[in-house]
Amino acid sequence: MRDHPQPRYQFLIIQKSPLYESHVFVIAKYSQKFWSSVYLATQHGQRQINLSFTKLSLRQSVIIASILITGLVMGMRQLGWLQFLELVAFDQMVRLQPDAGPNPRLLVVTITEADIKKQWPISDQTLSQVLANLQQAMPKAIGLDLYRNLPQPPGHEALIEQLHSPNVVTITKLADPDGEGVSPIPGLPAEQIGFNDLVVDPDGVLRRNWMYAQEGKDKFYSFSLQLSLTYLGKSRDDLKVKSNALLLGNTVFPALSADAGGYQNIDNAGYQVMISYRSPEKVARQVSLTQVLRGQFDPNWVKDKVVLIGTTAPSLKDLFFTPYSANKTTNPGTPGVLLHAQLVSQILNTTLDRQSIFWFWPEWAEFLWVWTWALIGGLLAWRLRHPLLLGVAGAIAAGCLFSICFSIFTQAGWIPLIAPTLALAIAAGTVLGYKLLHHTLRDALTDLPNRSLFLKQLEWVIADTKLHKKSRFALLFLGIDRFKVINEGFGHQFGDLFLFNVSQRLKACLGNRGILARVGGDEFAILLKNITDSSEVTFVADQLQKEMSLPFKNNGQEIFTSISIGIAFNQTELDYQPIALLRDAHTAMYRAKDLGKGRHEVFATGMHTQVVKRFQLEIDLHRAIEQQEFFLCYQAIVCLKTSKIVGFEALVRWQHPQHGFVSPAEFIPVTEETGLIIPLGKWILKEACHQLSVWQAQFPADPPLMMSINLSGHQLSEVNLVEYIQQILKETGINGQSLKLEITESVAMNDVEAAISILLQLRTLNLQLSIDDFGTGYSSLSYLHRFPVNTLKVDRSFVSRMEETDEDAAIVQTIIMLSHALGMNVVAEGVETAAQQAKLQVLGCEYGQGYFFSKPLDSKSATALLDSKFTKSLKEEAA
Repeated sequence: MRDHPQPRYQFLIIQKSPLYESHVFVIAKYSQKFWSSVYLATQHGQRQINLSFTKLSLRQSVIIASILITGLVMGMRQLGWLQFLELVAFDQMVRLQPDAGPNPRLLVVTITEADIKKQWPISDQTLSQVLANLQQAMPKAIGLDLYRNLPQPPGHEALIEQLHSPNVVTITKLADPDGEGVSPIPGLPAEQIGFNDLVVDPDGVLRRNWMYAQEGKDKFYSFSLQLSLTYLGKSRDDLKVKSNALLLGNTVFPALSADAGGYQNIDNAGYQVMISYRSPEKVARQVSLTQVLRGQFDPNWVKDKVVLIGTTAPSLKDLFFTPYSANKTTNPGTPGVLLHAQLVSQILNTTLDRQSIFWFWPEWAEFLWVWTWALIGGLLAWRLRHPLLLGVAGAIAAGCLFSICFSIFTQAGWIPLIAPTLALAIAAGTVLGYKLLHHTLRDALTDLPNRSLFLKQLEWVIADTKLHKKSRFALLFLGIDRFKVINEGFGHQFGDLFLFNVSQRLKACLGNRGILARVGGDEFAILLKNITDSSEVTFVADQLQKEMSLPFKNNGQEIFTSISIGIAFNQTELDYQPIALLRDAHTAMYRAKDLGKGRHEVFATGMHTQVVKRFQLEIDLHRAIEQQEFFLCYQAIVCLKTSKIVGFEALVRWQHPQHGFVSPAEFIPVTEETGLIIPLGKWILKEACHQLSVWQAQFPADPPLMMSINLSGHQLSEVNLVEYIQQILKETGINGQSLKLEITESVAMNDVEAAISILLQLRTLNLQLSIDDFGTGYSSLSYLHRFPVNTLKVDRSFVSRMEETDEDAAIVQTIIMLSHALGMNVVAEGVETAAQQAKLQVLGCEYGQGYFFSKPLDSKSATALLDSKFTKSLKEEAA
């Protein structure tokens, strides 16, 4: 029987390596470099913020972050915060190792629950008989794992005689700090006595073998070590004690240090080694005490073996938790005699079979190991963009880390697992967070400050000027002229490359004279600080424009462009907001574009009036949509052959509550720019379809009346457009064949493949499709035949001049012939005279639309028009 004391003999002095201090120095050095770039300080009453760390490349951030995180994790490890998790990982790897099976050199005689029910305490006579029976089979060593310092008559003399056999080893318990211990059996020589104190970790699990201790001239040998020496035929003189190891012949048992493996500042009393576990239940062959007494065992099980005698009965509570005790609630623990069998097995296998003793890395190697995985985590976060892909890669990296640690563990190497895993995860998260911050404050394409960071920098400069009244600065807003043409003509990929080259050219030209930022798609801003005269600013603007007038190269082709620049100066007497100053420079830039591009303009107060008017219109549009201030007018579409109304085109109108009628030419472009065309377009679709359903019920015709509705480019790219139209058709009950959607030629050609894709989806609803304003855009005949459209609408500009010039008449004729060749019908817009109608009819145009037939009418007037036409038609049919 034994308690579970922590040993009081601490004889190995573990000195901290100065290497750790050098680690701290390096970490502090990098930490200062990294965090000094992000500081908030007060100096002379002025707040200064430096976000220059955003200028660090992501690659530098990975290296710096990995070093910092390694220092953080190693600091946590030094504090012992990771020890519990490292021990849990150690236990898991122990359980994953293949079972080596019973050690053939050992036999355990167990005192079972059945044995103690017959007799407890076991009498000296019974033990002496057991020893005598075992000795007859000639074991090399017998270990009695029972305290027998007090006689248990009868048969005490017979037991003492047996115990004096040179191959018998007994146990003692060393005195703890309170002076409590168990003395050895009196009269036995020292080489037949070993302490059976076992060292348990803070979590109550036994992982270490305490082999030897020394205090002054007193030497203490463990029970397992004494048994092993007896089995090996070695004396105590064969055991050499060094400062950091025990030497048994040629076998070295390195002493466990206080921070070896996953430990941190453990009690490393005496000479300890990690236990190389076999499965506790299979460490050795077992026979019961009763079987030995009855001679029911094979003598070969005992001959030349180490025999241990001890209790395995759970009721005696001589149990210890081991790495195999995964669940301490359901697993009562491993009996002490089986643990001693583990320890003896390890010593013998190490000495005779050259089994490796657990080895550990020095602290500097562990630091490099943790840093390597921190670097891997940082690199993964740096290289991989998609979170799911990063998660999968992180899981694979963690799996590789565990595989490496486990492979080394199977070769008796215990290297940190939790610390590098933590470094891997923290580094990945940190770099990912830094990357998000970098992308939040920097433009992804040019790596220039973005709009948010530029406004913050502008705010700091404005704050400086309030403290230094004479300080002046200027803001330049740059827009690339004709960039849309370049982007659409050469493709978006070249457009991105072009913007990058523009940024590099601007940066090189500007030098250190100001802060350059990208604040929009093709728009840049420059902040010039500490200027003394406005001529300095215009000089910089002239230089920039001169630089940008030089051609750009694209596969040997020269591309020319220019920039328009708006300039806004600060006025110290005014309380500027950064966004307002940027807006002023932006307004001046648009003024420069309006005046001919490739020039610069200084902001004047009058420029703001037009911008305010534009903003007010946008605000009014928001309100108009919410309060339904819009209404629809309908312009008739007439069959030129019969002069019958075949349908209407829905046209939106706005009656402003204060300003009266607002022209569509004024508000439609604003809805396009602001995205308000989406809710407005949905309302138009729903309202027009509802009106069509009313007319179709009121004026039945064959084919039914049709409704044409314009779709903008924004609507065409809306993801749920098809579902929304399908819902409206279902709600209003009209057939899709009665609904014709019109898109302009320019919208169709803006992204041909996308337009064809969405039009094909719309055709699944049995809708009719039309290309509006045909002939005014940049159509390609190679694409036109691929558009799944039913109708081409001839633009009014050709129809109106058809009688004046042969060229326009020829264009109209060509469009009609092309349409018919492609299986489409034609609608002519802007028909205003009978002569135009007659000419179109001769050319084969099917339908017409214009003031000659009807101007746009509200629903009530359009209903009256239909009623008159419908009544007239009935009379003609009756006649």
